[in-house]
Amino acid sequence: MRVLVKGAGVAGLTVAHELSLRRADVTVVDPCPGFSQTASWLAGGMLAPWCERESAEEAILLRGRDAIDRWDMMLPGEVRRNGTLVVAPARDQGELDRFAGRTSDYEWLDEDQITALEPAFAGRFRRALFFPLEGHLNPRRVLGLLRDKLVDRHVAFIDQATETAGYDDIVDCTGAARIGQTSGLRGVRGEMLYLKTDEVALARAVRLLHPRFPVYIVPRGGGLFMVGATMIETEFGGPISARSMMELLNAAYAVHPAFADAAVVETGVGVRPAFADNFPRATRERDAVVLNGLYRHGFLLAPAMAEEAADLVFSRTKTGGSNR
Repeated sequence: MRVLVKGAGVAGLTVAHELSLRRADVTVVDPCPGFSQTASWLAGGMLAPWCERESAEEAILLRGRDAIDRWDMMLPGEVRRNGTLVVAPARDQGELDRFAGRTSDYEWLDEDQITALEPAFAGRFRRALFFPLEGHLNPRRVLGLLRDKLVDRHVAFIDQATETAGYDDIVDCTGAARIGQTSGLRGVRGEMLYLKTDEVALARAVRLLHPRFPVYIVPRGGGLFMVGATMIETEFGGPISARSMMELLNAAYAVHPAFADAAVVETGVGVRPAFADNFPRATRERDAVVLNGLYRHGFLLAPAMAEEAADLVFSRTKTGGSNR
């Protein structure tokens, strides 16, 4: 069967991959080659379902706990399976207890154990939570590699689809572009920045807890670190605000003072599509399957949601349905 996938962010690419595994003839509409216009380009790439469970429903954990294995099947060797470290400043130690009370599958670490995992933190934190089953990947690298793999699997990429006739089904993965079209879909602004320094070395994603602006720092290699991300209930996509910049930089400094001398090499702002429950949906709307609402869980949930979207496509075929 021939399927048109609209959108080439993490949702669109994982859907295309799943459909190609099922031997569909797939074409992907990629209006902005290079990914820089997608929310996926600004993602942290953390595969951290137990950490996310602290502020999300159980369904996020259930859908995301095999994300590492799913990504490893798609792109072997691209996931770093070295856990997530969660820390807090001395004045906010109660945040660690609160965090621990809302999730599971963690280990409490003392100061020596923290230093053994991350020598850069020697003497900085008295205790921490460690989630050994979690990991992270580099979204920008993974997006490119997955696109290349799809091309090798004879998936076609086009910059626009003026005609949809001839396709047996359509899967819409256009994210925030559907705000105002899909009922209940809203935008949540996220801001991030990249810092570069040779004074800090981290092996895993680190989350810093704070009552007002918890953040994460993800190493990208070569002294580059992604720091993110704000969550602001607005669909405004303008440049990063001074307040957000200061909060992110202050948080990085709280993790390690050497970040004060880091170079700010990039800032980014994206609008992440979300439903009221912050849980994604794959549904059929008129003549297309719509996968949307990935919120802040794009790389974590995209593989599982791609499977649901593909199921909808093939269930239509089994019942004899067609778009045309």
